Parts: sequence; C-alpha cells; structure tokens
Amino acid sequence: MKTLIPLLSLLCLTSRAATPDDGSVLPFPPEPMAGVTKQRLQDSTMKWPDAPKRLPDNAPNILVVLLDDVGFGIADTFGGEVHTPTLTKLANEGIRYNAFHTVAICSPTRASILTGRNHTRVGSGTIAERAVAFDGYTGIIPKESATIAEVLKNYGYHTSAFGKWHNTPATETTAMGPKDRWPNGYGFEHFYGFLAGETSQWEPRLVENYNFVEPPHDDPSYHLTVDMKEKALQWIDEHQSFSPDKPFLMYWAPGAVHGPHHVFPEWADKYKGKFDDGWDAYRERTYKRQLEMGIIPADTKLTPRNETMPSWDSIPKEQRAFQTRLMEVFAGFVEHTDYEVGELVKGLEERGLRDNTLIFYIFGDNGSSAEGQQGSISELLAQNQIPNTIDQQISKLEELGGLEILGSTKVDNMYHAGWAWAGSTPFKSTKLIAADFGGTRNPLVISWPKGIKPDKAMRSQFSHVVDIAPTIYEILEITPPKEVNGHGQDPIDGTSFAYTFEKADAPNVKKEQFFDNNGSSGFYQDGWYASTFGPLTPWLNAQKGLAEWDSAKDKWQLYNLKEDFSQSNDLSAKHPEKLVELKQRFLTVAEDNKAFPIGAGIWLRLHPKDLRKTPYTSWNFNANTRRMPEFTAPGLGKQSNTVVIECETKDGSNGVLYALGGASGGLALYMEDGHLVYRYNMMIIEQYVARTDEALAAGKHRIEVTTTIAKPGAPGTVKIQVDGKELASTELKRTVPLAFTASETFDVGIDLGSTVSLDYLDKRPFAFDGTIHDVKVSLK
Repeated sequence: MKTLIPLLSLLCLTSRAATPDDGSVLPFPPEPMAGVTKQRLQDSTMKWPDAPKRLPDNAPNILVVLLDDVGFGIADTFGGEVHTPTLTKLANEGIRYNAFHTVAICSPTRASILTGRNHTRVGSGTIAERAVAFDGYTGIIPKESATIAEVLKNYGYHTSAFGKWHNTPATETTAMGPKDRWPNGYGFEHFYGFLAGETSQWEPRLVENYNFVEPPHDDPSYHLTVDMKEKALQWIDEHQSFSPDKPFLMYWAPGAVHGPHHVFPEWADKYKGKFDDGWDAYRERTYKRQLEMGIIPADTKLTPRNETMPSWDSIPKEQRAFQTRLMEVFAGFVEHTDYEVGELVKGLEERGLRDNTLIFYIFGDNGSSAEGQQGSISELLAQNQIPNTIDQQISKLEELGGLEILGSTKVDNMYHAGWAWAGSTPFKSTKLIAADFGGTRNPLVISWPKGIKPDKAMRSQFSHVVDIAPTIYEILEITPPKEVNGHGQDPIDGTSFAYTFEKADAPNVKKEQFFDNNGSSGFYQDGWYASTFGPLTPWLNAQKGLAEWDSAKDKWQLYNLKEDFSQSNDLSAKHPEKLVELKQRFLTVAEDNKAFPIGAGIWLRLHPKDLRKTPYTSWNFNANTRRMPEFTAPGLGKQSNTVVIECETKDGSNGVLYALGGASGGLALYMEDGHLVYRYNMMIIEQYVARTDEALAAGKHRIEVTTTIAKPGAPGTVKIQVDGKELASTELKRTVPLAFTASETFDVGIDLGSTVSLDYLDKRPFAFDGTIHDVKVSLK
C-alpha cells in the first residue's frame, strides 16, 4: 500500500526560531558546547560551556516570611501588646512600613505575592475551597502568571516553600492529584507544609513535595511551627552542602496564627490577666502607644466601633473569663510564632548567611480575623454559618475540661471578633473587609544588612503585596519575562518599591490599586481612596439577607489618605464628583482584572450546592485508603448516602472502620470492645451517637450505614445494619452544610490526624484490629 504523507507534516518540517537569551523567554536556551565536533574522535575537542552569568554579583538570598491573620495593632513593634522581639530586631536592623496592604483574605494575598499580579487576574478572587466558575475565582493560578519561584529558578536560584500553601484547587489535593498545581508545579524545588487553608498545629495534614507525610502522634513537644523552622534549616544545610555558590529563595508561611489557635499553655500563660479589661480598652491603649511611638501620624483619629460589634461592657461577666483566655491563647500563639521566626533568622546568622539575605517579614496576609465571631471552640462554625450561642460553647467546653484545654488538641478555638477589631487598631473592620484598612493594612519589615542601611524612620508610601515580586525583580535586575515554559505572560500589576530602601520620605510612586473581596471593594488613586463595605459582616453569626444584596446599589465612601490615615472622615458628600470618578475607574480596573461579577466570593454562601466537588457519586475503598482530603471525599455528613463494609472482626474488636474530619467536627464508625459506635461530631457543640447494644461476634460481617439528609445543613437520620438486621440508629438534629474541617481527611481502618471522637484520643490513630475487605460508598 502506498504511504501518504500529509501535506501538513511537510509544511511543519521547518526549523524553529532560536530562543532569545535575554530573559524575555524562559527557560533560557541551552548553552552550545564549547568544544569542537568533527567526524573523527581524534580531531574533536571536548569542552563544557562556561556557566552564563545572569545575576548581579552577590545576588542575595531571599526569605519571605508571611504570617497569617494578624492585624496592624497586635505586635508591640507597631504599638500593640503582643511581644514580637524578632519583628522588632529586624525592624531595628532594617526598615519598616505602615502603609503596606494585603488582599483581606488568605489565598488571594498569597497568589498576589507569588506572581506580582492582582488576585482576580490570577484566578484567586476567593479562597481555594470557595472557588466558583468565574474566570477570576477559579482558584487556579494560570501558567500565564509565572511565580517568582519559577522565574528565579531559571536565573539560578534554588527555591523552597514551607508551611501554608492554599493555592491549589481543593479537588486536586489527593494522592492522585493532578499535582501540577501543587507548590512544586509553581517553581518551588522543595515544599514542606500543608495545601489547605488551615490545619491543626498538633496533628497537621502534611505534604512533602508530592507525598503525604505524618507528624508524630505521640510526641508532646511537637508543634507545626517548630517543625517548619527545623525543616527549613535542614534544607538550608543541604543547600550549603550541595550548592553553596547559588542563592536561594525561601517562602516561609506558617499556619500561625490562623485558627485554630493552638499553642503550648506556657506561652498563653505569659498573658494571664493582661486583657481582663477587654477589647475596647486594648484598642485605646494601643492607639495611644502607636501615636507615642510614631507608628501612625500625629493627627490620626481612632475610628469608632461598628454598631454591630458588641462592646466589652455588653459581655456578661460570667462569659468574660472564656473571652479573655481566648485572647491570651492567641497572644501566646503570636509570640511563639515570632520566636520561631527568630530561631530561623538565628540559624541564618550561625551559618554566616544573614548579611546577604534579604528578608521580607510580612506580619499578616490580611487583618486580624473575626471568623471566631462570638468566640469559639470550633472555628469552622462561622464558615458553615451554623447558629450557636456562647453559653452552648462554654457548657461544652466545661464537659471537655474547661478553660485550661483552650489551645489544645481537643478544641479548635478562636477568639471573639472584638479582639480582632482591637488587633486592627486604629482602623475599622477586620479580615474579609477590603473596603477598610482593618482588613488590608499590615506591618511590613524589610532587612538586608548587606544592601539596606538600618533606618528607624517609618516608610509611608502606599504599597501592596503585588509589589513584592517587581521589587525583587528590580533588585536582581530581572525584566519580567514575556514567556515562561511556552506560556505568554500576563502583565505585572505591581510596582517596585525598592526606591524606598534608601529614602524614607521618597515621593510615592504607586499610582493606583484596586481591592475586592466578597463584594467589599476599594480603590486607591494618588492619595484618594473610595470604598464600599459590601454584603458580608464577618463578625455576625449566621448572617441573613445576603441574597438581597446588589452591588449596583452599594453606598460608597471617599477618603483623602494624605490627611486621613485611618479612614475616619468620609468626604463623599463634599467631593461627589471625585467619588464618581474613582468608582468608574474601579469598575474599569476590576473588569480588566477579571473581578466580575463583583461579590462572586459569596456565591457559595448563597448556593452551597454549587461547591466544587468530585464528579464521583460512588466509591470502592479498601483498607489502605488514607488521607483523602475532605473536599475530595464523599460528603458523608451533608448528603444522603450508604456505606457498606465487608469485614472480619475478632472477639471484642477495637478500632476505626472509617472516619471523616477531626476533633472540631466529623463523623466516624468504630468498634469499642466489640460494640459498633457511630459518632456525628457536629462541630463539637452537638454530638449524635448510635451504639449497638450487643457486641458483634467474631467472624465475617456486612455492616451497612444509611444516612438520610434532605439538603446540606438539614436534620437527618443514621441507621446501622449488621448482616441485614438494624441494630442502632440516631437522629441528627443539625448537619454541617459546607465542611467539617479545612484539612482533615477520610481514612479507612484508622483515624489519622485529629481524632473525630475523644473516646479514642489516647489510643490514636486507633487502627482497626480486624480485617477490612471492602468499603463501598454511594451518594443518593
């Protein structure tokens, strides 16, 4: 048969254009061999090419430290009342900023730091778990926006990331991935940390590069932040051993101090009694101290408490010990974290690396978090919008051990929103509010002994997390590439602020910046700031009326930041034409940055059934199923389903058959001395249990658990059959509509991480001592 060669193939037999070597296209083209190649070996010479010089002499190591959920008024370095000696040390050895901004929420801030682009331009308009199908909100950083790690790696840096990632789609976090959107897929050669938005500090759900790893479950000295510091120094030692001539980039982003607030009691005890007069008094003291220290301009006004935020005086006296202890635990958590940052810096000093390491210490990825709402022992109650009372929480806490267990593995505690508001002094609002600086303005300290002369003068130029990447590029004389790995690149939105390093009062260069989160919006332009609060009030429990919100009807405010540091004087009535101008510019920039529809971040609060989840409706698991993240697992606690287990038990068998979630919320089926026990842990505050009266005889059994739930959040029933006979049941008065946890998992035959039931906490991971042949799950 005659072979036909398609014309297209012939047309494609042409040579490719040479890749330019100027950095506009990455990776750089390979260097040609320097020897001579002839037909005969005897006539040829072998010589490797010299390594190209692509970086300035003595290019610095770069360490980006990013804390989580800490506001402007927390650190004593910036006038707060929590001791932060490392932040102070680095400020004294470098420079400090009081007009640096974040994106008001986790994933978006991180995406902007890493790429130098606005959060919605890189698909990160909301957190990864709340991703929705609008271009700016997919939770996927596009390859058209290469990270600083990807770029610097091509220039010869070695790159690593430790701690919280939170920029991978929640449905892509199983052992099967896909893993091209894990940290290693974005230019980090080494990663150690967790992919989710939060995790337990005692039993974190850890990943090392592409593999799940388990922390020790029986080491009372273990804490994730300590582990991160030790792993980071270990990586630096390996770097110095194997490539000491190369600079490194390290992105060190602890889960601290995001909820749950977990810390050793001795750190919390440092603050006993220091907050007994409440958040209003804390705010007054901090404001006065900020003025005295020159942290804020002398004419700064202290903004009033929002009318929906309770005063300390309104808190019943019998609840105050609970509320103050929550703040003590938080304060200890902050100081402990800052101490571990100090240990990391000390490690650089001991290795002779400190002088030429450029450190960005970003004290928070947004303002302090009000997601603890009224104060909580299970902080995802807020994300799930589950109504609850403080009396209910305190009562349950007493059952578990009282105030002394706050900060421990038994609870996922988080402080009252009033403390978050106080921690954002002198500004209005908290995390999630992009309109007010209480949600977006965070302390920044930069230190580079070899490159920046220490200067205690405050830098007040308007800057933003999108400016970090272009600042690094300017220092390294790198022009942002036009193409990376075959992908044409989106424009950089940030503006370098390297010009502030030498001159504290250098004129502001950044002209404009847009803000948006959950419909809370703002726009900065040449000293003016227009903003609107938006539909969501983060400190209100189970907020109503979100469906009636219309962004086109929002009322906007106007501030002249050159005269009004804290947004205390609304000028919208005085300068209506300026407000109209800025609102129109906001819409233009927002559309260009894929931020439409405004408010897409609250979509899942209005339409919880649209939560992005696995396409599967049935699964066949086995005894080796481990670490299936909740957002990819069957929705056993929020959907009608049937679980069928084929197993063999012993006399008096013990252990977990399957578990989903952890101590703060979840469900588990386990055996206790031969009895089957089903527990639905409704965010700690309510427990629904079914237990068989008789122990199961040794031998083979078919166990069937049938759960009926009309819709997410609705009441339900659970029935347990063994070998065709119903042996136990329970009524679920309420169910969890969104998720039990942010990072806990579904496990078969074991309960890894935080335990769903405290009944077997001391026996964790409480592996089943029989044999599991098969676990079939089907959703109805």
